[in-house]
Amino acid sequence: MAELLTIGQVAARTGVATSALRFYEERGLIASERVGGGHRRFARPVIRRVAFILFAQRIGLTLEQIGDELAQLPASRTPKREDWERLTEQWRARVDEQIAQLERLRDSLTDCIGCGCLSLDKCALVNPDDRLGREGPGARRVEPVHARP
Repeated sequence: MAELLTIGQVAARTGVATSALRFYEERGLIASERVGGGHRRFARPVIRRVAFILFAQRIGLTLEQIGDELAQLPASRTPKREDWERLTEQWRARVDEQIAQLERLRDSLTDCIGCGCLSLDKCALVNPDDRLGREGPGARRVEPVHARP
């Protein structure tokens, strides 16, 4: 029989709080077995799944998207490197776009800080080519800049 880990052991190995592990289980992202007294026990491969969840969150995937990705993994065996590579292959473009956005932000910092958003008709970061002005008069931006994908 394969070694089963307690929720505390999984938390210690992954750096994820036990409450987050329970939440991931409720969302169907990880699974456990119940033993005497209803205590959770996790198969060792759950550590890889948790690492995958953390990485996927860092690149901006939602938990729903992460669940969709994890659903593509084989249920009958421990995922192999090839399985993980297949899943993450499509992420390269997403990460490249995030890098490009950060580079644009970095390159615009001096102008942006100097502006103080007093020149929204000229702001290359918030309002490139005055696209908001074409939408009509009045306030067009409600959410902060960092909330945009």
